[in-house]
Amino acid sequence: MPTKKKTTQKVVIKKTPAKNVAKKAALEKAAKNIVIKKAPAKKTPKKAPAKKLKLTRIIARVDAGFGNQLYIRGENGGLNWESGILMENISPYEWQFTTHHSTKKIEYKFLINDELWSEGSNLVAQTGKESISSPTFAW
Repeated sequence: MPTKKKTTQKVVIKKTPAKNVAKKAALEKAAKNIVIKKAPAKKTPKKAPAKKLKLTRIIARVDAGFGNQLYIRGENGGLNWESGILMENISPYEWQFTTHHSTKKIEYKFLINDELWSEGSNLVAQTGKESISSPTFAW
């Protein structure tokens, strides 16, 4: 009787040469010892704290006359001497101007219809305060 031959399959296993294993181990060891230095973070310059602007309120108690408007001109607080700013009429005989735009005292004067100046010298309001006055006009 004939005998059957057993077939065997050969599997080839590649062995890593000893040199490569040693190199790999050395690289892994070196990688553990590496310290990565980060570049220092850029410091943004600190801004000076902004001054908190306080509300300054100027009130005029005056009868401007029917159909007339009261204006204010001055220096600081958003005012200038060349053109007036219309004041807000808050009651029949009261007008107000408010501002947050001043870090200095405000020097001012009232005008009717931005034409007729109030009598007397310029008035002064302190920043963050309320100034109430009763201007007079020579009609």
